[in-house]
Amino acid sequence: MKFFGKIRSRSINYAVGAVVALGVVILALRFLDSQPVAPINANATVPVTAATAMREDVPTIVSVLGTVQSIDIVSVQARVNGPIVKVEFTPGQDVKENQEMFLIDPRPFQAVLDQAQAQLAHDEGVLAEAQVDLTRYQLLEQENSIAKQQAEDQVYVVQQDKGTVQLDQANVETAQLNLEFCHVAAPITGRAGALLVDLGNLVGPSVATSSTSTTSSGSSGQTASTTAMVMIAQMQPIYVTFNVPQNMLDEIKRNQAIEPLEVDAYSQGGKLLEKGRLTIIDNQVNTSTGTVLMQATFANADETLWPGEFVRVQLVVSIQKNVVTVPAQSVLAGPNGSYVYLIKADNTVHRVAVDVSDRQGAIAVISKGLSGGENVVVDGQYRLDDGVKVAVQQTTEATQVSSE
Repeated sequence: MKFFGKIRSRSINYAVGAVVALGVVILALRFLDSQPVAPINANATVPVTAATAMREDVPTIVSVLGTVQSIDIVSVQARVNGPIVKVEFTPGQDVKENQEMFLIDPRPFQAVLDQAQAQLAHDEGVLAEAQVDLTRYQLLEQENSIAKQQAEDQVYVVQQDKGTVQLDQANVETAQLNLEFCHVAAPITGRAGALLVDLGNLVGPSVATSSTSTTSSGSSGQTASTTAMVMIAQMQPIYVTFNVPQNMLDEIKRNQAIEPLEVDAYSQGGKLLEKGRLTIIDNQVNTSTGTVLMQATFANADETLWPGEFVRVQLVVSIQKNVVTVPAQSVLAGPNGSYVYLIKADNTVHRVAVDVSDRQGAIAVISKGLSGGENVVVDGQYRLDDGVKVAVQQTTEATQVSSE
């Protein structure tokens, strides 16, 4: 009985405590409700950043990723078989057209030329003798001192000897040409790449089918390599290849027909590398991507563009003359369309509906709603409404073209 009495006593104590706490809360709320509330300052200003709507010429720009390509890339290969006895350039250096780069052992080809020239000299002597005999036989035939058949046969002998001499002359020319091919020259002007063969390597144009193939020099047991000796890439001028959406094709073709369009190449960091001109519009649309391949040509006088490099390409399609522009950040999207906050003379703002005809980089082109010269809010407009007073903290300007 004592135990149950203690439980009842504790329950009563808890109930009394809860009633007292509730009373304290009610009294506190009544006290706070009786205190005066500070009124909102209707004349408070909102700090904003502003800009002036400008009238200017704005380029319509297509910005895409492009790849630098050499106009000519040549693989230098040997045209005769033999070992390399001399390398006459430094890998990575600029070379001129017809500059000698390699020397293939010329001695076997010189010997072949000497042999062909000797054979020619011999056969020219035989021809000269046959022509003298023909002249003598024709005189004797006129005097009836020899048979007519003998003189006629000598005519054919002379013809045969002439054919032999012509064949010898062709052999001499071939031997001279092969001797010239020992001096491997640069076919174009450009930048030489890494050396792909070493001094002493056996090179040649023939495809080696076994390890015991015979070279034109007469030696056996060696194979001729058909790999490139070095690659030469033309650096000046140079191409940049890029793809443009097909919906821009008609405008590009129309303006390109008037004057070659300007193309700017930027680095991935946004630095202007080179200015060029559009030179090639491909003759078909890529059906898998809906784009058209184009190429621009750059003088690349300082070799700032490098083959294989990725660049940001900006193609100037057209120029919009004397249009109204504002910073793109100042244009907001509402349920009824785009709008800006116009700053009036008394530093209050007014919401103005605008039509945006184009966006280029950090600017928006306004076709309706502004006439130029108005001050608009660029930053801080999310705290604004019609009639709110503002304090302009900073005036900014839009950047026409963004290289990023």
